[in-house]
Amino acid sequence: MNKKQIKRIFRIVFILVSIGSLFFVPWILVKAWIMPLPDSVQEQLKEAVDLGFDGIIVYVDEGAKPPKFYAEGWKNRENKIPADPHSLFKIASIGKLYNAVAITKLVSEGRLSLDKTLADYFPELVGRIENASEITLRMMVQHRSGIPNYTNTPNFWVDPPESDKKKLELVLDLPASFAPGEDYEYSNTNYLLISMLIEKVSGTTQFQYIKEKILEPLGLKNTFGSIHDVDMDELMSGYYVGVEEDIKTTDYGSMVATAEDVGIFLRALNDGSLLTEEEQEIYSSIYKYEHTGLIPGYQSIAKYHQDIDAVVIQFNNTTNFDGYEWNLAEIVYSRVVRIIRKNS
Repeated sequence: MNKKQIKRIFRIVFILVSIGSLFFVPWILVKAWIMPLPDSVQEQLKEAVDLGFDGIIVYVDEGAKPPKFYAEGWKNRENKIPADPHSLFKIASIGKLYNAVAITKLVSEGRLSLDKTLADYFPELVGRIENASEITLRMMVQHRSGIPNYTNTPNFWVDPPESDKKKLELVLDLPASFAPGEDYEYSNTNYLLISMLIEKVSGTTQFQYIKEKILEPLGLKNTFGSIHDVDMDELMSGYYVGVEEDIKTTDYGSMVATAEDVGIFLRALNDGSLLTEEEQEIYSSIYKYEHTGLIPGYQSIAKYHQDIDAVVIQFNNTTNFDGYEWNLAEIVYSRVVRIIRKNS
């Protein structure tokens, strides 16, 4: 099947799902909630696959205990390759945590200021992005800039632009969603501009800076800037409900990592070992310590649970437009944490 045919299928699926969702009763979600809680994480993952996920991975780090790895379903459905807990995965918006840390380090080094504006750093965008002279770096990190989200523009997910420049062009000259600092709206454009700023100030690529300042100090060797930097056989396949083909080769722009690498990073971010005391103070004032990620074919949840001193990472490779797969993923995640908490 060629690219044009896949695009056509995506459009048809979107229309049908949009209509069907008006009448759809999410009984699967109800079932997922009310089913008796299994005794083990592995049993819970088996249930998740039975409920519709093609493949799922869970990584658990409970402090002093050795980390645990779980997987169920398919890494590659067509070739019947079982899910591997050490597979690479597109982590989508979890990557924003790494960017926020990078910004924190550049601010601590005195190379950036959270109170300088978009106009200060990108004067060429004055008149192209509304309120550029009032939008601060802090507002962009916190999604309080009012800059429209490029992933919400028509057909973005059907035909994603091939460069950051083209992604940014999708929102140039559009009206602001709100006045700077007056509201909150999750916008990937904020972090697109942040990535561009990291490169402008550091003199290297955004990922290279992340690698030098975050990955190498933590000894992380299974985190990459994009799908173009990895052996594709190591990348878990991604599936979209209603589309038979594996969509892992489509590049929506995402870091790639193993669940273990994400877990080690998240542990270091939460226990203070990744940042100096000054950096920790800066980071705490601008961003959060957990994140989720969602792009076609890939859903991820990365959180630290202080009451049981546990980092729990969940990846699953099945998505759809109406969001019930995402809701199902969150239900499964909450049940996994309940099992860990009960067994602790």
